[in-house]
Formats: sequence, structure tokens, C-alpha cells
Amino acid sequence: MTSAQAIVSDGKGDFKISTVEVGLPLTDEVQIQIKACGICHTDWDSIQNWNKDFIIGHEGAGIVTAIGDKVSKVSVGDHVILNWAIPCGNCFQCREGNQHICEQNSPVCGCGLMGHAHAEACQFKNNPLERSFHLGTMSELTVVKEAAVVKIEKDIPFATAAIIGCGVMTGWGSVVNAAHLQAGSSACVIGCGGVGLNVIQAAKLSGAAQIIAIDINEERLQQAIDFGATHGIIAQKSDLDFKHVALQVKALTDGRGSDYAFECTAIPALGSAPLALIRNAGVAIQVSGIEQRIDFDCELFEWDKTYINPLYGMCSPDRDFPRILSLYKNGSLKLDELVSKTYSLETVTQAFDDLLNGSIAKGVVLFD
Repeated sequence: MTSAQAIVSDGKGDFKISTVEVGLPLTDEVQIQIKACGICHTDWDSIQNWNKDFIIGHEGAGIVTAIGDKVSKVSVGDHVILNWAIPCGNCFQCREGNQHICEQNSPVCGCGLMGHAHAEACQFKNNPLERSFHLGTMSELTVVKEAAVVKIEKDIPFATAAIIGCGVMTGWGSVVNAAHLQAGSSACVIGCGGVGLNVIQAAKLSGAAQIIAIDINEERLQQAIDFGATHGIIAQKSDLDFKHVALQVKALTDGRGSDYAFECTAIPALGSAPLALIRNAGVAIQVSGIEQRIDFDCELFEWDKTYINPLYGMCSPDRDFPRILSLYKNGSLKLDELVSKTYSLETVTQAFDDLLNGSIAKGVVLFD
């Protein structure tokens, strides 16, 4: 076992830097020295609600430090991105091409919210310790399944690589893999944080003629324009049914409404909002993963509207991460610019404060 510093939460609202012990990988596992960890709203939700000790973090990139004897995908010294929706390759959903909702390994599709590669992979006070979404990337060292890593070129900055593993993939994939947005179409993006900015970028790259950014924050709207939005609308907190926003959207789209609308806020009251913004036979995409009960007015579905709730941008990591990195390397996709601020383990509390008050698009914890 090797000692490492990690952010451990009790799942009841508290977290702190702790020393954990990390073991060597088993036959199909990989040990990773984490170099960067992205910060996500899901991390904050898990700190508040999971009700058990665990290592925080599910966005990460680092260097392979050890491999099991059956690992062939990577070698010691390789740079990798970690992927939390780990496919088994053999279950019904994986065979159907839905690797992001693997029936065996998915942390959100019926087999538990967390997990660890094997029982002794990580210990805290001599007890096995679970890791967020099978990864626990807010740690200097972790052990994961071989299927949880994607090799990258060594000139990719770790901070840039880390955020691909959730925020970038979720936004980009919701446009490309889930909505199949058509060139020349119009799209509304509700919420212009880290995920929303990647929806905007993907819509632009897919050829959308109009990209209407919607937020309550003027600074975020300006950033949305910088990332490719063609129009911006300030929403009022009191307009929960989006009637006033819908009027403005229709004024920009020949009175019909947009072809697509993407909800990226994770605010339950806005779960039905994209339906109010699309035209008849348009497509509403609930990107943010709202899980609370929502009551819908069925008139919002009139007529022939489609509402979809894709997980993780329908990610297939070995297919999608290289595509995203290719767009980044040719200058088409802004990733470095998404990282608003970097932190250390000692300043993670500030990182979550910045996340919650909306002052950053993406924050990243860097490890020396």
C-alpha cells in the first residue's frame, strides 16, 4: 500500500484532506497518479447526500504508475483521461452500443452510486474506502478498471484533459450523440455554465444557424457569446414557466420557437423549460441530470415534441474522447479557456464556493 493525500467526505456535508492507503492494481486494473481533477456540481451533491465515507471526484487525468498483468490498453508512463461510465463490453446495453448505461458497471443505472476496483484498493483508517463513481479523482493516487481510462497524447495539459471526462463530454455529446443537431437549425441553451458552454460549442460545430444562450447572469451570457452563441437572453428568476423567455425566443425564430432546446441548469423547476421554447415537432434535451420529481403540463408537448434525457452525452469513451481532443487540437473546440481557475487540495473549499456562486465555468484541482 502507498500513502496518498485525498479529499474524503462523510457524505453528510463535511469533507477534509486525509491520508489514505492505495494498493496495487489487480489483473484488469490500472493505478493512476492523478495530476488534475475537475470540480462538478455532482461532487457537491454527493458531499451532501451520500451518507458514507468516500473519496470525492469523478473528473480526472493523470499518469499510469502500475498495471495489472492482463492490461493491454495502456502502459506505465502513459497519460490518460479517466471515464466514470465504465463499460463492461458484455451486457445487453454495451452490446446495443449504449456503453454509458452499462448494466454491470454504471454507477447511476442500478448498481450503486460509488464503488472501488477491489475491496482493498483504497483504505482509510485500515478500512476499505469507496471512491466517487468508481474513480475518486480528488486523490493523489487511485486504482481503476482498465476500461475506465483512455490514453492521450503527452502534450495535452492535464487540466484540459480532466474536464473532458464529464462536463465537456456531457455538453458536447448531448448535441452530437443525443440530439443529432442538424446544420442550419436553431438551438436554445438554458444555463451557460461549464456544461452549457460545451453545448454551445457543439451546436456551433454542428452548424447551428442560431444559438440562443439563456441565463440570469449577464457575464455568463457574454462568455456564451465568446464560445459561439449568436444571441443572449437574460431570464428572470420569477419566470419559472419561461413564458417571457419563450416570447423572446419566438421573436428570434419566426414565431415558431427553436428547433432544439437544451436544459443545463440542474434546477428541477426548469425541467420542463426547454419544452416551452421549441417549435412543434422540436426536440427538448434535459442535459443536466435532474432526478427530482417534476410535474409537466402536457400542453407543453403539443404538438409532436420530443423530450429526451441522455446520460453523460451518451458517451462511448474510446470513440468520443479522441474526437473531442481532435477538435481541440485543430482549434475548433475551446477547452483551455473553460478552466476559469485552478486550486490545490488545500483550497478545495474555495473551489466549491466559487462553483456554487457561479463565478467559474470550470474549476480544476492540480496536484504537484
